[in-house]
Amino acid sequence: MGTRPTGSITPVLRGARIANSFAFALQGFFFAVVLTELPQQKERFGLSDGLIVGSVVLVSLLAGVGSVAAEWLATRWSSRLTVRLGLGLIAVTGCAIAFAPNTATVLTALGAYGVAVGMVDASTTMQAVFIQRGYGMFILNSFYAAWSAGSIAGALFVSGFEKLAVGVLASVLTAAAVVLVLGLALGPYLLRTRDAEAEPELAEGSPNEHTAAVDGVPVALRAYLAIGVAMALVFAIDLAVGNWSALYLTDDLLADSATAALGLAAYQGTSLIARLTGDRMVRRFGPRAVVRVAAMTGVVGLVLVVSAPGPLVAIIGFLVAGIGMPVIAPLCFSAASRLASGRALDALIARLNLFNYAGTLLGGGLVGAVAALFGHRPGFLIPLLFAIVLIGFARVFAVRPDAEQRAAPPTGRAVLEG
Repeated sequence: MGTRPTGSITPVLRGARIANSFAFALQGFFFAVVLTELPQQKERFGLSDGLIVGSVVLVSLLAGVGSVAAEWLATRWSSRLTVRLGLGLIAVTGCAIAFAPNTATVLTALGAYGVAVGMVDASTTMQAVFIQRGYGMFILNSFYAAWSAGSIAGALFVSGFEKLAVGVLASVLTAAAVVLVLGLALGPYLLRTRDAEAEPELAEGSPNEHTAAVDGVPVALRAYLAIGVAMALVFAIDLAVGNWSALYLTDDLLADSATAALGLAAYQGTSLIARLTGDRMVRRFGPRAVVRVAAMTGVVGLVLVVSAPGPLVAIIGFLVAGIGMPVIAPLCFSAASRLASGRALDALIARLNLFNYAGTLLGGGLVGAVAALFGHRPGFLIPLLFAIVLIGFARVFAVRPDAEQRAAPPTGRAVLEG
């Protein structure tokens, strides 16, 4: 896809990009707050590692439900409406988590939060894909850069509150208020259906390519599944770091809670740098080369994490892993976006997003189960193995960026007017 002249980008499109970037950031911010508060919640309610694994699995499963709900809402109304509803639900469930008086209530609140996560994940990606089409060039990494920035802010937010000896209640309530206020303010600027730009033509599969239908539109099944598996591995690694880095640093490497929050901050810090430069790298070197180098970098970082003798080396390992792994997920969605158009594209994004939660179950549940039995260090061998497998999956992606992003005349609208 050729780069569109800067002067042809409309104010509506620019406003939508800014608003959707903030939506990504708010999602990352609150997600980091929830995850880096795990050691405190563990102490507050006397949670075992096994129960934490169960709660992570619950959130992941219900996030899948949220993604399905996002498909239903987006294809009947709009992804714009779905983003706003999801952010509102995140704020509400955040308050419920903060006020939870016992284990059963906090697990219920986390489950409802999982539904909200799925709704926001799917609908913000729908918005991002159509905004990218309007810009006429690869820009998806910039949205994930916003997510990383929000996640860094969330991790540092918790670290700061811990240093000030502020309780979990005040911390989570403040974070929920931030999500609610900014979500209400920025929601109206998200892309309306009538403002969506040209949509892609359907991918042409080889004569032997099996196809499936999404919303009645044929989709290249083999390509879809390969992209989905790659994305599941990426999110398994990403969620392993997010879910277990703090507990690895506190329980296995004996760091204090403030230091433990820095593991995720380091990972998201280099993720931010990688994602800020990722779009340019993809446009210059192509998706396949970027995925291969990113996966190799992730392997190096996770080797450092697994072999770390103390917190400092582990934090450096998370920092190195963050240089590579997080740039792959936007490329998965970008590659999949050429497989459908119109309303089917929203449905495809929502269904592909389910691989996100399959990865979450692997990265959160499987790593957590191993950690509960043998410790978090052996648990991190699993994401290391996934990163090695991802090196081979690089061949799923296009060699040239213009093969990944092909322009086409409008063929329909993504969703009904919202």
